[in-house]
Amino acid sequence: MIIRKLEEKDLKAVSSICMAAFSKSVAEALSAEGVSTFTKIAQVDAFRNRMHEDNLMLVAEYEGKIEGIIELKEGRHVAMLFVDPEQQQKGIGRKLLFSALSYARVECVTVKASLPSVPAYRKYGFKCKGEVSESAGLVYQPMEIELSISI
Repeated sequence: MIIRKLEEKDLKAVSSICMAAFSKSVAEALSAEGVSTFTKIAQVDAFRNRMHEDNLMLVAEYEGKIEGIIELKEGRHVAMLFVDPEQQQKGIGRKLLFSALSYARVECVTVKASLPSVPAYRKYGFKCKGEVSESAGLVYQPMEIELSISI
């Protein structure tokens, strides 16, 4: 498996992986507004637009197939981390996360973790910081990792 920067040719696969993983693990616990918000964020055009912002997007690729995506916003915030549901529990998320963290520009990286993903982020070394919140129907737990300690 290789971890590399997202390319234009990957956009459809990345959007599909995000929607499949979201639908399997997160969507049923959210309101219609939350599902709609996420669907807009995960569209091909939304990814394409964010590629031109201060966002690092990395994919995990195995034998020519995209298996996961991570998005690090402004070198300080994990905005997306999704792995193909068929490929979960194989260390892909961990590899993506720690690859992205090597590009961090701060000592403390944050994430607004969906509630089902909190145990995984804890396993990666993130700690809860603040109360569960909601924005545009998306329910999340603020978390952070101190890089000087964890990496």
